[in-house]
Amino acid sequence: MSLLTVERLKKSYQETKTAVNNLSFELNKGECLGLVGESGCGKSTLARCLLRIEPIDSGSIYFNDEAIEKLSERQLHPYRKKIQIVFQNPSAALNPKLKIKDSLIDPYAQYRKELNLNYFSYTSRDDFVKQLLEAVELPAGLADRYPHELSGGQRQRVTIARAISIEPEIIVLDEPTASLDVISQGAVLTLLTELREMLNLSYLFISHDLAAVSQMSQRIIVMKEGKLVDQFNRDHLFSEERHPYTKELISIF
Repeated sequence: MSLLTVERLKKSYQETKTAVNNLSFELNKGECLGLVGESGCGKSTLARCLLRIEPIDSGSIYFNDEAIEKLSERQLHPYRKKIQIVFQNPSAALNPKLKIKDSLIDPYAQYRKELNLNYFSYTSRDDFVKQLLEAVELPAGLADRYPHELSGGQRQRVTIARAISIEPEIIVLDEPTASLDVISQGAVLTLLTELREMLNLSYLFISHDLAAVSQMSQRIIVMKEGKLVDQFNRDHLFSEERHPYTKELISIF
């Protein structure tokens, strides 16, 4: 069942650079769809368009069959509750002036009147934060610290905890392990897989790292210079039918 459908999406900057060019794909409920391509191919631009952080030039974005590309900010409010994002740099994603517990509680505070949580329960602020930290395998004692007092891997786990706090249906993972060391990368990928199964999440996993994408994803789409050039099930990664650019990526991972 398609949860998110993108049709002929196009996004340009200053009428000179087409970052996303006529892109179409579907994200099914409960799956991890991998999106791979070299830096500058338009992956992060696509992510911002999907969250309506940036407007699109043309095309359509459907969430549960509802077109969201022309919705007003007020109309977008329910949609923003259902799709969250984890960025590449957790230091930039967290407010350095806020304690971890304050960053974690913020999404709940924004949407509390509309939430019907199934996995987490809100009995008190402190207990809710503790549940979120436990879900991403962090000690409750980190709640009173500031971002700079945490390691890079811990900060990224906090941003993941914040993303799952309101139990969205989709999480866009935009290079979520790119800033981490190898050991932390593997641990975070394992955690993300466990959370997807535990919370019945759907992921759009964006990365230039084909090894990470193939580990995480059931299906993979490949972007080059803003265009979709290949798409396939993970089991067909090494098929002779793969696009030459995909084969080039395979040769270096």
